[in-house]
Amino acid sequence: MSVASIDDFASGKGHRDENFPVASRLVSACHRAPIMAFYRFARGADDVADHPDAAPEAKLARLGAMRATLSGEADANPEAAALRAVCAERGLPIAHGLDLLTAFERDCTVRRYETWDGLIDYCRVSAMPVGRFVLDVHGEARDTWEASDALCAALQVINHTQDCSKDFRALDRVYLPLDILDGHGARLEDLGAAVATPALRAAIVEMAEKSLGLLDRSSGFARMIRDRRLATEVAVIHGLARDLAKRLLVRDPLSERVHHGKLEALMRAAGAAVRHVIGLRG
Repeated sequence: MSVASIDDFASGKGHRDENFPVASRLVSACHRAPIMAFYRFARGADDVADHPDAAPEAKLARLGAMRATLSGEADANPEAAALRAVCAERGLPIAHGLDLLTAFERDCTVRRYETWDGLIDYCRVSAMPVGRFVLDVHGEARDTWEASDALCAALQVINHTQDCSKDFRALDRVYLPLDILDGHGARLEDLGAAVATPALRAAIVEMAEKSLGLLDRSSGFARMIRDRRLATEVAVIHGLARDLAKRLLVRDPLSERVHHGKLEALMRAAGAAVRHVIGLRG
């Protein structure tokens, strides 16, 4: 298997399959291409890290090729080369992409997180760089980063919580902190059941409440953004995330659907966009 290609790792998942919008039509056309280059880079690395059959050593070799390419030391990976070119053209730092690779490298060897703080430290490299890159593409001030970091961490935690059973079954990976599971008397094997036990449900509820806390911290984020189109997309994402977190308070992700359907997501996104625009006029 060639280190230069990750085609055999590809999941087939694209930006339209994500839980939250990626470079939607709300974003100005001139900014979509660099955001999509970053997304394709992240998607490729994520597919490598999450491959259910490849050995950790093989995964790390592919991710190493991506790191070398993004850093300009090689041209082994097309997604990394494309992102490097975009960053050079736009004067953007490659640090956000390198941080993402740190998260995916961690995924190859770390299967458990002991504490909430440990999980947030993972979000620091797995989620926060995404928001920071998008803000840099738009030339936004860096005093927006704190609110962006909270929102991006919330999105990551919500995804991990609603996919907790799938991650455990497919990858033996658990992002729900062990101290939260232990605090409610939940066991790791509970994640493999068809229906969540009361103890696991309590742990999931705590994760949802913590996600809502992060969303509260980022509630003013959209109003901080100068670019009105990006601000509207952020308001949409924030609204979708809050709805999903509230669902996790009452729905069991092991036995019930939590994700938005496409039409439902569109309707809720439209509502969030309208509320944001009205709020700006108020």
